[in-house]
Amino acid sequence: MTILLLAVAKINLSSSFVPPIAKFGLSKGFRADMATGSLEEATAAQAPSEAGKADHPFAKRFGHLANADVPTVSDAMAIFTDAIGGPINTLYRNSMSDLVATTHLSVVDARFKIDPVWSLGFKTTTDIILKNYPEQDFAQTMVEGLAKSVGLEYSTIVKDANLVTDWAAGKSAEDVASALRGEGDGPIGDVAKAAKDDEYWLYTKNFGIGLVKVMEVVGTEPSNDVMKKWVGTDMGKASLKAEQDLDQWNGLNSKLAMMETLMKEIEIREKKKMAERLEEKAAAAIKRAERQTEIDKAMEGAD
Repeated sequence: MTILLLAVAKINLSSSFVPPIAKFGLSKGFRADMATGSLEEATAAQAPSEAGKADHPFAKRFGHLANADVPTVSDAMAIFTDAIGGPINTLYRNSMSDLVATTHLSVVDARFKIDPVWSLGFKTTTDIILKNYPEQDFAQTMVEGLAKSVGLEYSTIVKDANLVTDWAAGKSAEDVASALRGEGDGPIGDVAKAAKDDEYWLYTKNFGIGLVKVMEVVGTEPSNDVMKKWVGTDMGKASLKAEQDLDQWNGLNSKLAMMETLMKEIEIREKKKMAERLEEKAAAAIKRAERQTEIDKAMEGAD
């Protein structure tokens, strides 16, 4: 019988051998620790001992917020519900719940900073969604409640939003592009300069919708090409999310148009039913009057 001997070479971790796992982009420090010890020891040596204490610019800037007591979406919804003090029309209930949730998640992000473009997006979104709400007074209450749910004042949001639309009135798309490059003065230029100076600047959907509204004000057709130029080229920020938000915004407007048509159809049907009920009541009243006339005549004949 032939015996096949398999020679197994031992790998000395203290030698120049680099574990295959090092090929996946691990830090030099981690690879060095792996070369002299176990995986557990290497991981413990590289991992921060406390949340927010890592040796990284992000942790140095926001580390003080580690383990902070951050309000939840449920907290925001409770504030909103208490503020409006009444039921929401069934057709709008989901939309308002989504707005509370998405707005809250943006605002509680440590990187979030409110600015006039964001405020314009907030106002534009709520204006469009609630423009055909059956009770406009209650619609206003909901918008104010939405702002309150994230610790903001709606009157301040409107004031900041108007700064952008007032500035953009009479401007061209290139004027806006110049401002987004941080050139010149004005609310958009100020926002762009701050964003360019902040490596952790946070893009949010309301910011993107604010830019869509600016496109409308300056007479430019909202498109992915314009959004990509304004955010990607002019601001120097990633534009993919903004382009996706524009697509979703166009889809939302289509749904709202369908909802508006449905509401009008419901209103027409209700008016038709009301008219039919009035006709029935009028016909019944005429019949009663005719019958009473016949009775009166019969009684006169009997006399």
